[in-house]
Amino acid sequence: MLDINFIRQNKNQVKEACSNKNLDPFVIDQLLQVDEERRSLQKEMDALRMESNMNADLIKKMVGEGQKPSSDYIEKGKIIKNKLKDLEPKKQQINEQFLALFSHVPNIPAVDVPIGKDETFNQVVRQEGQKREFNFEPKAHEEIMKNLDWLDIDRATKIAGFRSYFLKNDGLLLEQALLLYALALMKRHDFVLMSAPVLVNKEAMLGTGYFPWGSEDHYYTQDKQILAGTAEVALTSYYGGELLREKDLPIKICGISPCFRREIGSYGKDTKGIIRVHQFNKVEQVVLTVADEQETRNWHEKMLSFSEELLRGLNLPYQVVLMCTGDLGASQRKKYDLETWFPSQGKYRETHSASYFNDFQARRLNIRYQAKDGSTKFVYTLNNTVAASPRLLAAIIENYQQADGTVEIPEVLRPFMI
Repeated sequence: MLDINFIRQNKNQVKEACSNKNLDPFVIDQLLQVDEERRSLQKEMDALRMESNMNADLIKKMVGEGQKPSSDYIEKGKIIKNKLKDLEPKKQQINEQFLALFSHVPNIPAVDVPIGKDETFNQVVRQEGQKREFNFEPKAHEEIMKNLDWLDIDRATKIAGFRSYFLKNDGLLLEQALLLYALALMKRHDFVLMSAPVLVNKEAMLGTGYFPWGSEDHYYTQDKQILAGTAEVALTSYYGGELLREKDLPIKICGISPCFRREIGSYGKDTKGIIRVHQFNKVEQVVLTVADEQETRNWHEKMLSFSEELLRGLNLPYQVVLMCTGDLGASQRKKYDLETWFPSQGKYRETHSASYFNDFQARRLNIRYQAKDGSTKFVYTLNNTVAASPRLLAAIIENYQQADGTVEIPEVLRPFMI
């Protein structure tokens, strides 16, 4: 979340951010109105408490001096107490309204984020790698995998519904090799490796900014827990409510987990193959750093470079895309996508996403650190995909397919195959 004082002082800037992210700016007017009512009520209650304390002090003084307290003072104390009691439900109600509205305030995009309503306004920063020249018509990954008995979508759909799949034989082993390669890469860059919980609570989803905006795109259990769509939720929440030390920053975490998404709004998109599925596996990197945007931007580029290192190691052509305001998540300040080349489609498809948030997530999760000067500040947070399968697996299969229908295993993955 943003600092409420910042919102009060920069109302128009925050409303503009809402509009640029395709969100309703009227929520800011509502928030500030409720905020004013909340502060007015708090002043009224503080004044009553002060009056109550002064009245109680007078009664104590009388008793201390051996005098019988006046019935007027006693009655006055009762009246004030009842007034405060009557105001408590109103205070609770207005605080709930305030927090509900406050949770809908998005982050402010960075100054270099292009303004645009949708993905057509995204900007290609650069393209890397050499696209392979095929001496045959490249097939789509699902056809290749089915022919090799690496993939079964039909039986998976029968058992688990649309956008489900079985990976089989070397298809499964290739995916596991990819994930292990990603973990090995992050270990070389001194990230702490973790397995991340899949089931998380609502507070973690709110804290990382996936709620309230993305609540419809997640699965829920009967215990009101949520199946997370990324390990970012658990990893970023790991230090929630804690006070860290500046000397321990940056904290670098890498997690692996299954991920679940309902894919709301994707009806009719990518209905073939395993590009868009409900369950997938992902290796994710998260960094907590000091409250300095330039330092955060440096880390943003560095984390992006780790994912690029993985793609270069796999010898996959890709492009770096800077996302416009309309294609940013509500909590994101700036985001790059890495899009990998799919020969059968003749286009790049998103396989990685790198974002930074400044203190937006840390305020919601209450992750602070004690700075060297003794002050207390909120950390700045970032995250980025290292490898997400089966989408990246599909890209590997399409780029490494052979004329006879087999798939060459990328050299860097061979040590991880069993």
